[in-house]
Amino acid sequence: MKLSRVAVASVVAAVSCVGLRAFQRIADFGFGNDDAPTNVKAEFYWSRLAYSANLQASGSFGGYGYWRRNAWSRDYPKADRQFLIAMHRLTRIDGRPTEQVVTLDSDEIFNFPWIYAVQVEMWSFSDKEAQRLREYLLKGGFLMVDDFHGTEDWESFMNGMRQVLPDYPVEDLQSGDEIFHTLYDVDDKMQIPGEHYVRTRRTYEKDGYQPKWRAIRDHNGRIIVAICHNMHLGDAWEWADDPDYPEVFASMAFRVGLDYIIYGMTH
Repeated sequence: MKLSRVAVASVVAAVSCVGLRAFQRIADFGFGNDDAPTNVKAEFYWSRLAYSANLQASGSFGGYGYWRRNAWSRDYPKADRQFLIAMHRLTRIDGRPTEQVVTLDSDEIFNFPWIYAVQVEMWSFSDKEAQRLREYLLKGGFLMVDDFHGTEDWESFMNGMRQVLPDYPVEDLQSGDEIFHTLYDVDDKMQIPGEHYVRTRRTYEKDGYQPKWRAIRDHNGRIIVAICHNMHLGDAWEWADDPDYPEVFASMAFRVGLDYIIYGMTH
């Protein structure tokens, strides 16, 4: 099923300041509401990975302050909740209306089927944490990584990924891959920039000039790690309610995220 122009507009309207009535109808269900219950049982939980930061890794904020220590929380929780609004509006997924933060210091991670992680050039794992993430992925979990840019970020990301999945290669995804056709047909993909595009009109950061849609598969061919390199889908979700942020980027970011969720839950 392809996303129509009307459907795209409805997603953006649902999370925009000019769509207050539509937003309120969704808020009545608890989506986007700070007071929404967190103990609701559901078939899907939006989970964000909180990790320990490697302060020696490449980063866009510089120094050793708050932002480098808490790189995992970039765009949190607004991006997560606006994505949940779109998921509720456009799918029949029974999702909890609030996000879930997960860590690798306990087996609780196995309760959640899908994890989102950002600024993964900053992540750092103990041997035990790496082993737990490996087990999670090989037992059916799904990880989407986003918001890291350029050559140095890639190498820092791969240092952690090799610790988790040392025997699993990274591949470039093709437009015909099933993951881009689970709910919406996403054939012509573009580089999805962060909010900086509004000021700079640049779609890239650092030396990440070309978008890289990549993945790691298990030995059965199932994608277990979806990699959005040289892009920032989380910012597109977060700033979808800003009239200055282009709708074309926000709509594609929603479509890709929904495809990844459907894939992760059905494969």
